[in-house]
Amino acid sequence: MKNPTNTPEATISASGFLSSFKFQVPPTPRNSPPYPVRYRISMMRYSLSTITIRNPKYNLLTNFSTLITILAIVCKDTIFADFSALAFCCENELGLAIKPEQIVEMEAHVDDIDFNATAKEEKATRHDVMAHVHVFGEQCPLAAPIIHLGATSCYVGDNTDLLVLRQGFDILLPKLAGVIQRLAKFAYENRNLPTLGFTHLQPAQLTTVGKRATLWLQDLLMDERAIHRARNDLKFRGVKGTTGTQASFFQLFNGDAKKVKQLDALVTKMAGFEKHYTVTGQTYSRKVDIECLNVLSSLGATVHKICTDIRLLANMKEIEEPFESTQIGSSAMPYKRNPMRSERCCSVARHLMILVNNTLHTAATQWMERTLDDSANRRLVLAEAYLSADSILITLENITEGLVVYPKVIARHVAQELPFMSAENIIMAMVKAGGDRQVCHEKIRVLSQEAGAQVKQHGLDNDLVDRIRKDPYFAPILSQLDTLLDPSTFVGRAPEQVVEFLEEEVYPVLKNYKGLETGKVELNI
Repeated sequence: MKNPTNTPEATISASGFLSSFKFQVPPTPRNSPPYPVRYRISMMRYSLSTITIRNPKYNLLTNFSTLITILAIVCKDTIFADFSALAFCCENELGLAIKPEQIVEMEAHVDDIDFNATAKEEKATRHDVMAHVHVFGEQCPLAAPIIHLGATSCYVGDNTDLLVLRQGFDILLPKLAGVIQRLAKFAYENRNLPTLGFTHLQPAQLTTVGKRATLWLQDLLMDERAIHRARNDLKFRGVKGTTGTQASFFQLFNGDAKKVKQLDALVTKMAGFEKHYTVTGQTYSRKVDIECLNVLSSLGATVHKICTDIRLLANMKEIEEPFESTQIGSSAMPYKRNPMRSERCCSVARHLMILVNNTLHTAATQWMERTLDDSANRRLVLAEAYLSADSILITLENITEGLVVYPKVIARHVAQELPFMSAENIIMAMVKAGGDRQVCHEKIRVLSQEAGAQVKQHGLDNDLVDRIRKDPYFAPILSQLDTLLDPSTFVGRAPEQVVEFLEEEVYPVLKNYKGLETGKVELNI
């Protein structure tokens, strides 16, 4: 007997109803329902990438954000129905008196949930899961007597959330890798370009444009590892009953503990997880949400730092984010080239960074086996966190693939500060030529103060080198000055560090992501 639906895939064999089961998050919403208020936050639009799909039921072309798709109630409630069918498939396999035709009937109606009827039922019952149980039962009269048997709301709710959290990470990781890929290219191309380093936002020793980009990359690699680890640490809640004791399933299997454990393991495996939490209350521990949002909040901090640096560099006219030929920077000032994409990233990243505080308070205030004050908060916070992370990664992909560098502006800024930085090199050269280190130091100190006054008090260029050339004391090294003032001699091992870092740390990570986009990432706004 063939499964009448495409997801999940199941077949009936002679040895039992469930011989194979392929469970996956639906790639797109299946209908267009009246979204309940608590889910509308999941549909918020940042500058999210969209995918175009054809809805065969209505013959429509529709755009959906990938993340909006898996967070939407259409998908989540479909998973609810899938989990109901899955549980009975597994229970049937383990010997409970569940008829194959009941399972087939449920699977046949997974894709055609009556959301209008569900909304009316939920208004009457004030319970989202029971509303679906009632409506699903009306659609599946043969299966109605056993729907939700032994289960609790958290069987469908928490297991669905865990599946969606993991799928959310799977969507975010390739986008993060895309940012890393673009920044790696930028770092390599600019590995030799000297630029002013800044500590305390004051000019410091030179670095290179590419070396600075590796600092951004290093933080992103830490985020990639953390998100990957959090994704792989996620386990399935499984079938645990109302307080986590599995009492209802223990009764269903007439006290056969082995079959209860087999059911838990089988449902976990068929849902695509390798492990389930050994103990739970009514819910999985809300510390799991903390771990998920911790890594996303940390990503937010990374993106905020990167985009703040870009904004500061744009102020100095050294580096700019992409700026379209028809883009308008200001309604009043037509010359403005505002770094609005970087500003958007910082804005959304700040929102993302504080969302983890909600999960901390939620976990801390759960009483005993569970209280419901977690529910409304989680429906907002989890969706917002993933959508915010999605938004800033897409925007940062767009920024990093089109960063514009202005070498001549950078060179001018270097030239303004390099004479001061060259003091030690000049002292060394003078000593080698027979000079006195202390006398040379005092000479340069006095000349530096005079040159500094020209810059600060009169707004003139730094003329320290001209003052050194005119001072007879430095005649022995005049022929060496140009070499001593070559910016490339002040960057240390920066170019080599870039290559080493890319080869040893960045490229090995990117090998784990096949088929990364190399084309242009378009923003909706």
